[in-house]
Amino acid sequence: MEAASKKTILRIELWHVVMLLALLVTLAPGKFVEPEGLLIGGLFMGINFLLLSYGVAWVLTPLAGKGRVKAGVGLLVVKIAIFLALLATLFFRVQVDALSFALGFSTLLLAILAETIRTRMKLGT
Repeated sequence: MEAASKKTILRIELWHVVMLLALLVTLAPGKFVEPEGLLIGGLFMGINFLLLSYGVAWVLTPLAGKGRVKAGVGLLVVKIAIFLALLATLFFRVQVDALSFALGFSTLLLAILAETIRTRMKLGT
């Protein structure tokens, strides 16, 4: 993985953490969101994003270079299945507040958007 890609991924995760904490500090005291659900949603999405971004670099790219694309795609399918099982467990066993989870989950999308806007403004495009 290129150094620029690593920096971008880390900046996105930094935006993600800052936005998640800002939402927590702003909305949790007024009982607008369940803090545990918000943090679990953000943590779930952050870990998924890191595994996906670094997993492509560490696992899929070397396997593709050796002509084993199917093995790499198989590993990606296993990761998706594991995360879907974890998600189902969170909602059916742990009883996480869905709205708070979705808000925490969505902060990564906002972080990606914020980093994209920051990069475009820096480049002047």
